[in-house]
Amino acid sequence: MKHNIRAALPLASAFALLATPLAAQDAAAPMSAQDLVTMPRLGSPTVNSEGTHAVYAVTTTDPESYKRTSTLFLSSLSQPGSSPIELDLDGSSASFGDADWLYFIADGEGEDATSQVWRARIAADGTVSEKGQVTALPRAVHGYRVSPDGERIAIWTDIARTCTAIDCDDSAKAHLPGPGDGRLYEGDGGFYRHWDSWETPGTLSRVFTFPIENGVAKGTGTAVDGSLGAGGPNGDTPTMPFGGGEDVAWSSDGDGVFFTARETGAGEPYSTNLDIWFSDLSGDAPVNLTAENEALDALPTPSPDGQYLAYVAMARPTYEADRQVVMLRDLKTGVTTALTSAFDRSFQSLAWTPDSRWLVAGAQDVLDTPAYRIDPRNGSVERLDLMAGNEARISDITPLHGGDLVFTRNSIGAPSEMYLSRDWGQAKPMTQVAAGVMERLAPVVVERFSFTGAGGDTVWGQITKLDGREGPMPAILYVHGGPQGSFNDGWSSRWNPRVVASQGYAVISVDFHGSTGYGQAFTDSIRNDWGGKPLEDLQLGLAAALEKDSQIDGTRACAMGASYGGYMMNWIAGQWPDRFDCLVQHDGLFDMRSFYYTTEELWFPKWEFEGSYAENSEAYERWNPVNYVENWQTPMLVIAGEQDFRVPYTQGLASFTALQERQIPSQLLVFPTENHWVLGAKNSLQWHETVFAWLDRWLKPESDSE
Repeated sequence: MKHNIRAALPLASAFALLATPLAAQDAAAPMSAQDLVTMPRLGSPTVNSEGTHAVYAVTTTDPESYKRTSTLFLSSLSQPGSSPIELDLDGSSASFGDADWLYFIADGEGEDATSQVWRARIAADGTVSEKGQVTALPRAVHGYRVSPDGERIAIWTDIARTCTAIDCDDSAKAHLPGPGDGRLYEGDGGFYRHWDSWETPGTLSRVFTFPIENGVAKGTGTAVDGSLGAGGPNGDTPTMPFGGGEDVAWSSDGDGVFFTARETGAGEPYSTNLDIWFSDLSGDAPVNLTAENEALDALPTPSPDGQYLAYVAMARPTYEADRQVVMLRDLKTGVTTALTSAFDRSFQSLAWTPDSRWLVAGAQDVLDTPAYRIDPRNGSVERLDLMAGNEARISDITPLHGGDLVFTRNSIGAPSEMYLSRDWGQAKPMTQVAAGVMERLAPVVVERFSFTGAGGDTVWGQITKLDGREGPMPAILYVHGGPQGSFNDGWSSRWNPRVVASQGYAVISVDFHGSTGYGQAFTDSIRNDWGGKPLEDLQLGLAAALEKDSQIDGTRACAMGASYGGYMMNWIAGQWPDRFDCLVQHDGLFDMRSFYYTTEELWFPKWEFEGSYAENSEAYERWNPVNYVENWQTPMLVIAGEQDFRVPYTQGLASFTALQERQIPSQLLVFPTENHWVLGAKNSLQWHETVFAWLDRWLKPESDSE
């Protein structure tokens, strides 16, 4: 299926995404790194209880200072086409409560102010009134949830597990005392560093609830996890490092809180056992509702009528990419049913319709992430047709009354915008946050293709290139990370096919064996086969793309990838050394032995290679790039972040040393403040400019060459 990606017309002019004639785009400039870095970004919308208005944040980046600023806007859902209204509020994490109160996080008042929860009334015309501070706690609020009746609030913050009240003094040095600033960790303490942060022993992200009286949170709070040692979890909520509000949910009557936690301690680096707990707000120990399942349980989502709790569960402990099945627990009887066990896709989000009749969920399917309607009575699953053409990536789904839906959608061609679907039908755009930028840029064309991959299985890929560009285009083979992931039809602020294609290249992405969205067996197939079927798929996929599109110049080709994609660059360097003119390797695994002993989430390598390094060193060494350095000959750009604890930056240093020793043209780009990703605006710009210069050097005849 082939489709042109062009920006939408102004919102007042049309609701259909109409293709702009090519002639009108003749003068359009190709998208640059500056365009990507400064592109306005839409936040997740929140909708009031009547379903008449939505509030969303737009983050903009100053093109000179690169400072980022978020602004809140009000949009009418009952009057499509009306202009959004900028709200006179400075804050983040906005959400509607009862009676059109808008809650948000902003700095508190005073010299030592920290982030606190505020609220204000929002009128239909955008008028802000009765603004007031809800919490005035002695520590920063990181997130919150307001009860359905608006009478209570749950907040989460970092605090010692021994504290049972929010005003507890936990300022004493967490590490064992000494004359220096060294951090001392016990061997049975579990994570000593995680993702990009060093751990503070005994301090966790925890949830406390407060009654709200006249708009103000009262008292010192009730800890939903109870007293330490009383039977509740000793772990983070939201779960670290990526958990958020989806880990905390009020019961429909506001008398309790469901929350997700994983036990800390010696076993945490080896465990994916997240459980869902329920606190009745008494201060006693909460109840573990999913204790029988030793794998992941997450996304607690109670039905509005109070009858059910929906959530997702994996079946296999220690496997982070197992299929997430939608579960349904009867809150009166405790009977739990696996609703979607017969549906071979992994659900990533859950939401009830206001009448508790349907569940609406998101899941990857081939190259799209569509929305599905699930019948809680029998588990039947129906894929919704919400967009003309490809669904691309749908997220942030909010069901309204009468089968209406608000959601965001993005694609390779354009970043997220908000859409409104009426009566389960195809949606119309409600925002044009980035449209003004996109309509000035040269469009790209994205073509999907499939081919016969390893083992005779069907494998999918995409080709992204400038629309209307004449003449041959060098090839860029994009390799995604995970490895259980996908370069699906979605926008990215980091690995963005459109911005690379806009430099005059044809970007080819292949969802090799191990990718998500093709059934669990396909995802599982990469286990203990990291350099086998995936490499074969990449080789066959590149050949299939070249055969399909004669404009792609396969004699000029580079490959690039991060994380597992970076591992594959190191693997290609030793196993396919004469194919590419250059490689770009970001946060790639170079030595599987040292990786095992320096990474933090040890459940990951233990699952992927069927044991620890000591237990199954043969598997690690079979797929170890360092063992094939003698074959390396391809010029390589190596990129690493010093705060990356998932794939420590020393893996990049080691690969750069190997390149230097063999006198292979190479560059090393190290970011002292970045983690596994590159998030800073200036750093992102430097990343892209460095990568583009490296690709140009080896692929464009007019570029300087070695």
